Formats: sequence, C-alpha cells, structure tokens
Amino acid sequence: MELALPLPFGLAASDAGRDAPSADTDGALVLASQRGDREAFDRLVERYQRGIYRLCYRYVNDHEDANDLAQEAFLKAWRAIGRFRGDSSFGTWLYRIAVNACLNHRALRRPATQELPEALPDPARGAEARVLHDDEAERVRAAISRLPEKQRATLILKTYHELRHEEVAEILGTSVGTVKSNLFHALANLRRLLDEREGAMS
Repeated sequence: MELALPLPFGLAASDAGRDAPSADTDGALVLASQRGDREAFDRLVERYQRGIYRLCYRYVNDHEDANDLAQEAFLKAWRAIGRFRGDSSFGTWLYRIAVNACLNHRALRRPATQELPEALPDPARGAEARVLHDDEAERVRAAISRLPEKQRATLILKTYHELRHEEVAEILGTSVGTVKSNLFHALANLRRLLDEREGAMS
C-alpha cells in the first residue's frame, strides 16, 4: 500500500496535530478500514499525516527521515488495524506507533547533525532578529536532542503537540504521574543544557 504524504512547508509550534474530527468519525473509518476499505484508511491518513509528520520531525530534525518515519508509522498502522480494539482513541494508538518508530530509528542511527529552521523566514523581520531567532531555535533543538528518550518524548508530545497529561500517558504506556515527573525533569535538564552551552560560548 502506498501512502502519499504532502511536503510540509512552514512548520510552526502552533500547528499541533489536534485538528482531527470527532472520535465517532474516526471510529467509523477504523471499522471500515478493518473490513479492508483502503479509501477509509486513506481518509485517516489525510486527517493525521501532518501531526504524525511533525512528531517525527521533532525527533530527527530532518525532512526526509521524518517523511520516511511517518510513512512507516502509517504502513504499520494499516497492517495492524485489525488488532485495534478501541481501548484508546485511534489518534493515541497512531501516535504510539509513530513514537516507537522514532525511538527505533534513534537507536539505530545517531541524530542528524544538520538541523533545519523552525519555520520559514519572516520577511518582515530584520536580518539581525532573524539570525538571533534561528540561533535560539537551533540551540533549543540541539538541547532537546540530548535529553533521555522518555523525557524527550514527553516534552515533544506535551509542549509541541499540546496533548493532555492523560493522552501522553496513553501514548507512552505509562502513568500520568510519570508523565508529570518526566516533564519536570525534561524542563530542568533542558535549562541546564542551555545554560551549559551559553556558558561555553561566553
């Protein structure tokens, strides 16, 4: 099965993947997909592809790798759709598949050294302001890439995708308390890493 993912231009933190219709509609499409209806699954792909792509991009900081991982996540979801029982929402189940794909990718390969800008340049911004903004975004991404995996996953899902603690816990297969703890430690470690880099540059 070939799934076509569009080129993701102008990604921004405000574009979190929370624009999917109601769970009831998802449920109907899932049931149709389980009966072998590929068009129904294609509609689910269209609905979630941007959020899944952005999740993968946050992990690997590379457009091509993120596209490959998003494609892999949807293919795995299609192959496993018959085993989906609705214990969680389809979106949560799909995010869990994508997170696992990203973790496996990072376990097999070192993080990419070339990082891409957070968003397309704003022509209204002065050159100096753009340089400072891009440098800050690069420093944050570099620091996030050094966080332990669980902390990194929690921070990405909670901060960039604006998911609730309960949703993050479902995706990561852990408790709400663990999510809160991981987020607390992730933010503390992120501040430490940024301070260390700033001190090294001064």
